[in-house]
Amino acid sequence: MYLPRQKGQGLVEYALILVLVAIVVIAILALLGPQVANIFSRITSGLTGT
Repeated sequence: MYLPRQKGQGLVEYALILVLVAIVVIAILALLGPQVANIFSRITSGLTGT
């Protein structure tokens, strides 16, 4: 009787999920990056008192 192995398939599925999450995170950072940089810039200038 031939039983297919599931380990390789599971690893591929986890890799695909990881790639999808990475793409979503990169897209969010690309959209919100300038706003986050502006917030940090204002915080920094507020701390230095300039």
